Amino acid sequence: MNEYELKVYDEVQEWKHKITRRSGMMNRLSKKAQGKINEWIPEKVHEVMTESIKGMVKATLFGSNVTTEKSQGQGLTLEQRDEGIRKKISAFQKTAMIEGAGTGAGGILLGLADFPLLLTIKMKFLFEAAAIYGFDTKEYEERLFILHIFQLAFSSDEIRRNTLEEIENWDSRKQVLADMDWRKFQQEYRDYIDLAKMLQLVPGIGAFVGAYANNNLLKHLGETAMNAYRLRLLGKPPEL
Repeated sequence: MNEYELKVYDEVQEWKHKITRRSGMMNRLSKKAQGKINEWIPEKVHEVMTESIKGMVKATLFGSNVTTEKSQGQGLTLEQRDEGIRKKISAFQKTAMIEGAGTGAGGILLGLADFPLLLTIKMKFLFEAAAIYGFDTKEYEERLFILHIFQLAFSSDEIRRNTLEEIENWDSRKQVLADMDWRKFQQEYRDYIDLAKMLQLVPGIGAFVGAYANNNLLKHLGETAMNAYRLRLLGKPPEL
């Protein structure tokens, strides 16, 4: 490893520690409340929501794959790829802020439209990230990896730790991962963003909340994607 890669290796270890530590009291209480609410929701509603989000995500995966420029990271150093992803994160944050402010200012109907629009922005970003780091999203395993990054970013403590373990051992794990657990995928995502999205529907503050929440969600997703791909590229610990 060169000097920059050694520096990045340390940053990735710090990131892993940060995302695997226990959530704060408020987050744990929020998750517990969401769990109770999910128990009250009829099973048929869960099935409909699971299939809706599954279809939405799969459609976005296909569309993003078609529109993403391939091989952006070929021949680049890790430092150059990191510079590229930081620019992408900044650009997508601005896009998400504009979208969140617009739908947040439009009342309940436009506020509800934010969910699929923001999901599309997030998936498009993840395809761009994969290309920057030199991975071919035409391959099913790479699209599955993208979903794991998404789940790592937007899930509870236990799911986050399990997902990180799968990402760390991707070369061996991808052979046995046939598909996502879509029920868990959609429920974790909904629970993670529900509070921000509900506040976005409140008249008077919706535009501000929408812009602020979307900016932070893209920032968090960007950091997660960058470190997940760094983890794959760096592989084993450096020899000292």
